[in-house]
Amino acid sequence: MYVFFLMPALVVTIIFKYLPMGGILMAFEDYNVRLGILGSEWVGLDYFKRFLSSPDFMTYLLNTLKLSLYGLLWGFPMPIILALLLNQIRSVGIKKKIQLLIYAPNFISVIVLCGMVRMFLSPVGPLNQILGTSTNWMTMPKAFRTIYIASGIWQGAGWASIMYTAALSNVSKELEEAAMLDGANILQQIWYVQLPAIKNIIVIQFILSAGNIMSVGFEKAYALQTGMNLPTSEIISTYVYKIGLLNGDYGYSTAVGIFNSIINVILLLVVNGIVSKLNDGEGL
Repeated sequence: MYVFFLMPALVVTIIFKYLPMGGILMAFEDYNVRLGILGSEWVGLDYFKRFLSSPDFMTYLLNTLKLSLYGLLWGFPMPIILALLLNQIRSVGIKKKIQLLIYAPNFISVIVLCGMVRMFLSPVGPLNQILGTSTNWMTMPKAFRTIYIASGIWQGAGWASIMYTAALSNVSKELEEAAMLDGANILQQIWYVQLPAIKNIIVIQFILSAGNIMSVGFEKAYALQTGMNLPTSEIISTYVYKIGLLNGDYGYSTAVGIFNSIINVILLLVVNGIVSKLNDGEGL
């Protein structure tokens, strides 16, 4: 009886999750839409060699790594800081209003967000009016990473803080009261009482975030690209899109995508191993 209820979900999972995995074979073939996966010519590792020997390989790899690492460096602590700050607000009404304000940006679509960023940073936009300049920030390669990361923090930090806020609500009140009686200030209460309570969640989220270092959001990077900022905005995912869908080189783009996924898995295992050793052998 129970198996019967599971069948629809199982069928959907097989069709949309497992069957598409056969497309990995395209990375090893000179894929032809007319011949299909089984009929296309086998080329082995040629596409991987082609990508690794490409003169732009290091540029795309470094752009992806820098965008992800800087995003992790600046973006990961922000939800934790927000949750800790929210936890200091005792008024339930004020706390809910602030939560509403910081959660709202999460529901703005990526494309709408990119449109807002372009308008805000245009030569006649609010930022230039405040500064009294007419700089087109979107054409500056050096400004792209800051724009990408800052807009991402504004959009997602509030929503990402929910789990930390929920965990902090379960902090032992007895420990907090004991810390206050012992004369601990707010920073000491945060360091010795509140942070240990959310330590496990922080570790898990960090491992998952580090494992997705190479998975930079394609839509946002592509929507914020201009012809002038390509030296820093062209990353592996946008390269895959252009090569695969725009140029029709499906086999090569699949190989690049697989390379990206392999790097992600390696980083996930490495980070999990490091955290396990630092955390007394407790891994993911």
